[in-house]
Amino acid sequence: MIHAHVTAWFIALILFFVALSLNKKGKTKGVKVIQMILRVLYLLIIATGVGLLLSVYKIDVWYILKAVVGIWLIGLFEMILSRVINKRRTSTFWIQFIVAWILVLYLGFVKLPMSILHP
Repeated sequence: MIHAHVTAWFIALILFFVALSLNKKGKTKGVKVIQMILRVLYLLIIATGVGLLLSVYKIDVWYILKAVVGIWLIGLFEMILSRVINKRRTSTFWIQFIVAWILVLYLGFVKLPMSILHP
């Protein structure tokens, strides 16, 4: 389940940047298709995340924090992409994106014992 969760996040991140580059090139139809694929991936990310959360014997506050930051990050994906498409300012959302991404990586790979890096 962990590998599915990380893979879904990785694919979503790649598709997010592909959508941004397609939007920059003016290919709106391609952006819409990728945006729909991203929304399906968001559901997969949330489903695998809930599955991982429910498989924990004792749910610590760190797991809840990681879940909240993960949902915040999904919201930022959607907000940044929609604001870029509508040609609106995104600087504060990019700052939040970087902070949330670092926090979710720290919690997922370093802090929590159910990560890929822990044996």
